[in-house]
Amino acid sequence: MAATIAADELDFRDYVRPGDNLTWGQATAEPVTLTENLLRQRENLGGITCFIGITVADTVRPEHADHIRFVSYCGTGSNRALMRAGALDIYPGHYSSLPGLLTRGALATDVVLVQCSPADDQGRYSLGIAADYYAAAIDSARVVIAEVNDQVPFTYGQRYLTAADVDVVVHSARPPVQQQATPIGAQVRQVAAKAAELIEDGSTLQFGIGAVPEAVLAALGDKRDLGIHSGVLNDVAADLIEHGVVTNARKSVDRGVSVGGLLLGTRRLFDFAHRNPAVAVRPTSYTHDANLLAAQHNLVAINSAIEVDLTGQVNAEVAGGTYVGAVGGGAEFLRGAARSRGGIPIVALPSTASERSRIVAELSGPVSTSRADAGVFVTEYGVADLRGRTLAERQALMLTIAHPDHRKTLEEKLCGEP
Repeated sequence: MAATIAADELDFRDYVRPGDNLTWGQATAEPVTLTENLLRQRENLGGITCFIGITVADTVRPEHADHIRFVSYCGTGSNRALMRAGALDIYPGHYSSLPGLLTRGALATDVVLVQCSPADDQGRYSLGIAADYYAAAIDSARVVIAEVNDQVPFTYGQRYLTAADVDVVVHSARPPVQQQATPIGAQVRQVAAKAAELIEDGSTLQFGIGAVPEAVLAALGDKRDLGIHSGVLNDVAADLIEHGVVTNARKSVDRGVSVGGLLLGTRRLFDFAHRNPAVAVRPTSYTHDANLLAAQHNLVAINSAIEVDLTGQVNAEVAGGTYVGAVGGGAEFLRGAARSRGGIPIVALPSTASERSRIVAELSGPVSTSRADAGVFVTEYGVADLRGRTLAERQALMLTIAHPDHRKTLEEKLCGEP
């Protein structure tokens, strides 16, 4: 039976041992009451490692690295400050590998911090805002500490917690962290309009994080019977469901239900998902399952990138020498869409950033997605479908969607090497 402790009485020394690995829900799913307490007590814990995901709240800061080693799969959000301070170590793996990373091996979780909704009449705590990758650690961790927040939505999914699953319960009543929509400019809207033209009625959508995927979703208001199977659900997705654009009526799997691993949005999204049987929050082992993605007919993967080269290689991690993105699930969803009957693997991005071409002859960062997985690329200048194309054909197609001011320079750098 779980012990109930007041937040100001929780002493992490009772549960955390020197050298332990900890993790918790990322972004809007962060149990802030618990993480704030943990960080305040850090110097008494004997040196620990914390695996963190996207950081939306300003909870984790560089000064906390004096007694904590921080590891993440991404450089997103507040993680950028950690990167600049040299206080963050990056795990450069596919998103689907994260559950395994946290349950076995060097980063296996000893203590997991969970944010839950209040229990229902069956005694079940919903994971609320996210099941995601960290839910896998609940069964393998030595200690599970739950923040039961009465403002967290009760969502449906594969997994619920009971008192038997939890070692400590701390009650809170505070608004969950919110992620506001990314501002969308004219150039991004043009990219989104081109991408939206590729999406047919009845398609099932996966979409990444950021301005471009959000803009593509916002451009789909005239579509019908779309479905959603994605790593994240956002406010725009809630709008599409509420307006009847997304019905999930033609999905091959989970018909009638929008599936996501993380509610990455605002109170509007949380309220929409609360006790809504049309929304399912499921773990990464489900949302990123390769066979399940392939089984979903007409799966359209909508992701973006920092830059792409003329053969279809994608850098989604490093910009200007700084780690700002992630390997993430982009390659996995692109592969899933490529295997899906009628699917389309899309990488959409503006052709330039601050007058610098994002279509390049040679990547300035790592290859996050290989050219073997190249699909359809979209900029405001058009669409380049690289599927089944040779290197020479790819280079010619990619030049057509580069900014006109950069095409001559890019063409001069072509070398024809494999």
